[in-house]
Amino acid sequence: MAATYVDVTIRNPAEPDRTWTGPFLVDTGAYDSLVPRQRLEAVGLLPRGSREYTLADGRSLSLDITVAEIEFEGERVGGTVVYGEEDAEPLLGVTALESGGFEVDPRAGTLRRLPAVLLKWLMRLRAAR
Repeated sequence: MAATYVDVTIRNPAEPDRTWTGPFLVDTGAYDSLVPRQRLEAVGLLPRGSREYTLADGRSLSLDITVAEIEFEGERVGGTVVYGEEDAEPLLGVTALESGGFEVDPRAGTLRRLPAVLLKWLMRLRAAR
């Protein structure tokens, strides 16, 4: 499976003109998205807390987080963003990916829209109540 990259814009919700755009690795093994700290600070985002994360090698660490608008493939969603190190590769996590209505096509190495059937199923479930 090839790595999937997508251009993502991080936007400060309080000041929508303050943005940073770059290529992000789509990481379906990560819940939250990750952006180098200096990029988040440059758009005026401040830490809103911290959260414990487990790394791929099993180590656990506490990292600062914030909330930002995350825009990719013509969709804009709100999500948790982790403050990464200066040289960290930006990651698009699965919560932003799914909130935007996308999944990874592992064969093509691209994003594809989730089927609308999921929403239809939910509507049928609610109507049955």
